[in-house]
Amino acid sequence: MSIDKKIVDDLVANDVSFITTVPCKQLAGVIEEVEAREEIFHIPSNNENEGMGLCAGAWMGGKRPMIIMQNTAIGVTINTLATLTQFYRMPLPMLISYRGELREPVACQVEMAVHTKALLDQLHIPTYHFHRESDADELDAILKYTFMSNKPVAILTDASFWGGYGDQ
Repeated sequence: MSIDKKIVDDLVANDVSFITTVPCKQLAGVIEEVEAREEIFHIPSNNENEGMGLCAGAWMGGKRPMIIMQNTAIGVTINTLATLTQFYRMPLPMLISYRGELREPVACQVEMAVHTKALLDQLHIPTYHFHRESDADELDAILKYTFMSNKPVAILTDASFWGGYGDQ
């Protein structure tokens, strides 16, 4: 089974029925799998902040939402994470490609990688970092946790999780 299918199977098993995405090369396989599932309403977002607003609307409408995004946008979502998702105790799993680590080919990605975990920690958002495909075995428990506790959670997936940058 592909890692993309395993991830989406876990989402469906946890009744995640609304997903918004912002394009990302590393997450393209998951996004394609989400789009192919009839059980999931998928709507692409123009940006991550808009996506969080869409997820809030879906949650208020009785759906279990998720956003799929890059870590480079964490900075622009800080206000939304604090004043919308956390203040209103909204469960929001965030599947995040963690760009900017070793062998990153795009220099500007590195700066946000330096700050991503610290910003999430400052917001007291539980963060899980997937390095190997076997780490995805924890996704089911992470999803159960976020919906039980009504908290956002960040699932960081680095390049090694997705098979590298083509240089490995």
